[in-house]
Amino acid sequence: MRPLIIGIAGGTGSGKSTLTNALKTHFGQQAAVVYHDNYYRAQDDLSYEERTKINYDAPDAFDNDLLITDLRLLIAGTPIMCPVYDFARHTRSDERQEVLPAPVILVEGILIFTQPQLCDLFDLKLFVDTDADVRILRRMSRDVAERGRTIESVQAQYLATVKPMHEMYVEPSKKLADVIIPEGGQNQAALQMITHHIATMIARRIS
Repeated sequence: MRPLIIGIAGGTGSGKSTLTNALKTHFGQQAAVVYHDNYYRAQDDLSYEERTKINYDAPDAFDNDLLITDLRLLIAGTPIMCPVYDFARHTRSDERQEVLPAPVILVEGILIFTQPQLCDLFDLKLFVDTDADVRILRRMSRDVAERGRTIESVQAQYLATVKPMHEMYVEPSKKLADVIIPEGGQNQAALQMITHHIATMIARRIS
């Protein structure tokens, strides 16, 4: 049985991870998760200072060809060794994370709907839509607490690249979504509807 490939997109801090985690918890061993963030291009040939100046909110910051290759392997039933990104160092770490094939593959990322070849792999495209003020506050809290950033650096990056790239790429990609979810995983009514729909899609494939 070909797995269901579900794309989960939306702006930074929109609640994509909350939705992804809720779906992973609901489906348990039936679901695997692939994060687009782990597919940022390796920047080991650049100094730290040079790496901090890269626009990480544009589609070409990602190794999308590798992600597509890995998803096709999972579709074929082959495990992958997913790269792991080090946000504090702005490059990939030396670690790799094994992702096993599963009936449901959740692919989460801000810019995944901007790539036609990726969209062609998705059986269901979900877009998490959240107010911009809420998103920047969430991003600031996350980047300082989890990614070793300062408040000043988060503010500077938001104004320089995050906001303009959101308007240029992320927001227009919303029109490609099958379902738009206000507030992501915190929207319990939407979550129940989506989990039911995914379960129905799985049952149809089994039968």
